[in-house]
Amino acid sequence: AMASGKLWFKVPQSVKIVLEGSLPTGVFSKDVALYIIKNLTANGATYKAVEFEGPVIDNLSVEARFTISNMSVEMGAKVGLMKVDEKAENWIKERTDKPFKSYEPDESANYEEIYKFDVSDLEPQIAKPHAVDNVSPISEVEGIPIHQGLLGTCTNGRIEDLRIAANILKGKRIHKGVRLIVAPASKDTLLKAMNEGIIQTLIQAGATVVAPGCGPCVGTHNGVPSDGENVISSANRNFKGRMGNNKAFIYLGSPATVAASCIEGKITDPRKYL
Repeated sequence: AMASGKLWFKVPQSVKIVLEGSLPTGVFSKDVALYIIKNLTANGATYKAVEFEGPVIDNLSVEARFTISNMSVEMGAKVGLMKVDEKAENWIKERTDKPFKSYEPDESANYEEIYKFDVSDLEPQIAKPHAVDNVSPISEVEGIPIHQGLLGTCTNGRIEDLRIAANILKGKRIHKGVRLIVAPASKDTLLKAMNEGIIQTLIQAGATVVAPGCGPCVGTHNGVPSDGENVISSANRNFKGRMGNNKAFIYLGSPATVAASCIEGKITDPRKYL
């Protein structure tokens, strides 16, 4: 790249995923992403461009859509795409005054595979150690003790995610045997959370807020778990050693699941707190 100013990329094949129905209360885009990865597996979209569409996507906020696009990498995809609608246009216009173009698939677009999922009856999902596609409904893993919670990261550290967790934790304390680490996705998110009182709510509940950036979820600083500890995390990966200790166990869930689990000290269905 430095010598030529160019990079070589293979143009990927496309896969379409249509999400039908509507999300039940207490089920979020992270749960949808984990459910899709369970069905397609961690290698199910390797080097593919994945397009998401359907009424579920249309009804999600832009921030919630980010989570699904982010998690596309966990099934091997090169990119997770969604059509630009009014929500997306407004989000972009709030952040730049530069002109931009949007594109949609041609009517004759060719897809290697088309998958359809109805998520109307979906319950919160948990990815169990040590693979992102080792996913179960929360009813099958509820009650497993946890020692640490990680809320945030690039996957679920936006202001909407922190709001969800703060609404659950407001006026409560995390379990005495649990550490809760909050990693906002950006400085902008951190400032918004401070202005809204979210950070105060989380700290009063017993959380520790760390600087935005890649820290606890890759084990580079803050929150490396001890041997044998279980972590409930809203990050994107739970590979062995991912958080800096290959003798720890990482479970993945939504921000709501992380918050509820930290209150009870065990994997907990967040719907009881909503």
